[in-house]
Amino acid sequence: MSLPKAVKITKNGVEIISNVERIQYTLKELERAALRDVGKLICKRSRQKIKRRTGRLAKNTQYWVRSKQKVPDLQVGFKPGGFYGLYQEIGTSKSPKIGALSDAAESNIKDIIKIEQQYLSAVGTEEAERKLNEGEYSGE
Repeated sequence: MSLPKAVKITKNGVEIISNVERIQYTLKELERAALRDVGKLICKRSRQKIKRRTGRLAKNTQYWVRSKQKVPDLQVGFKPGGFYGLYQEIGTSKSPKIGALSDAAESNIKDIIKIEQQYLSAVGTEEAERKLNEGEYSGE
């Protein structure tokens, strides 16, 4: 979906320009872009920890930014080929807990806040459109 146009209403010689739909669209897209970058950060940091420990599971780490809901959300996890990643994440009776995903999210809270601030501070400016057009949406 493209950026909605401003709605112009003329009444009694007074022209009113409404950018509500445009701002709502921009806010939603900026939120998705920020979540996408947060997902990239968490995947990168968890892959680094996994490679040091096991190595095999790192290529099966992925993030998903779901936008079909009213509020976009982020999921970070393992692809179907990495079904054993859950056992390394939470641990079992035979193997210790590694917790790469949860540690990556908890230890990088300051970086996550900084990423969110960069995107959401651009609401209502021309910088927002530039940030949205910077990159393609990819989940790996």
